[in-house]
Amino acid sequence: MATLGLAFALAGLGFSHAALAQQPLSEQLTYDARTQGPVPIPPSERELQSVMAAPWFQVSAEGIVLEGATFDQSGNMYFCDVPGRRVLRLTPDRQLSTVVTLDRLSPGGLAFHPDGRLFVAALDIPNGVGAIMAVNLDRSGLQAIIPPEARYMPNDLVFDVNGGFYFTDFKGTATDPKGGVYYTSPDLHTIRPVLPHLAMANGVALRPDGKALWVTEFGRNLLHRIELADASTIAPIGSAIAYHFTGPAPDSMRADADGNLYVAIYGQGRVLVLNQNGIPIGQVLLPGRDGGHNLQSTSMAIRPGTKDLYTVTSDVSGGEGATIFHAKVFAQALRPFSLN
Repeated sequence: MATLGLAFALAGLGFSHAALAQQPLSEQLTYDARTQGPVPIPPSERELQSVMAAPWFQVSAEGIVLEGATFDQSGNMYFCDVPGRRVLRLTPDRQLSTVVTLDRLSPGGLAFHPDGRLFVAALDIPNGVGAIMAVNLDRSGLQAIIPPEARYMPNDLVFDVNGGFYFTDFKGTATDPKGGVYYTSPDLHTIRPVLPHLAMANGVALRPDGKALWVTEFGRNLLHRIELADASTIAPIGSAIAYHFTGPAPDSMRADADGNLYVAIYGQGRVLVLNQNGIPIGQVLLPGRDGGHNLQSTSMAIRPGTKDLYTVTSDVSGGEGATIFHAKVFAQALRPFSLN
């Protein structure tokens, strides 16, 4: 039997070599439409259903970094001007205004508390400090919910049905994972760890039923799916790495009403869409990406009651400024658990 198995193995190797020899070989490697440019689509994602987004609103002619896109129930869009330390509001008729300007921290993640206040995850990466602030939409009542003294670096957050929230702690490196995901109880005082030892935990989202948590790990290009036994306890056999991204790097994400997950790929000018099991099913591409433009795609949001996705991005020094792009996607926005 051993001799017969070896014979089959050798025959297989001979067939593979013969098949390779019959394939036309180039005299040298050359770029083609699939491989040229700074951010070619990885081979495993090239055949995904794709849509090209269209420019919808130019925030600035300068390449400022934008972050934290979200909507209220009136269709107003909120997002962050990171270097300007501002939270901005864009009305449905595209009137732009400032909601709040922070003193020394740069805002990054936004979410609405059930009482209508806007919560802001903000941080100062070079100095390793951060906070979560809350502000009324009339610009009053700015207060620290999690102060800098708590020694977290909050990057993003999402509320659950009870009024508590999960936030990511953007600490560590790929080889020194010091960040994680934490749960703040509805009293807004008690903080419990959920998933420690992450390398720059970034985006966070909940499944529509609130019983599973998604987390992106920026420093190691991972998507985590966490089944929850309760708000801060991982269910038995409840933690998995659902997807491993290629290239830079998973940033903020949002879930839709069907449970699909939209992940902004920072550095690639696109949004990858995965289904409720973490399997890629589509992508939104931003114009100019093949030429190296609009690559700093950090965040996105779906307008309530629609299938309209709006992605915030920056061209940094590429000359095309900071822009919001629009595309139609699979399903409507995930409705907030409670919102005034």
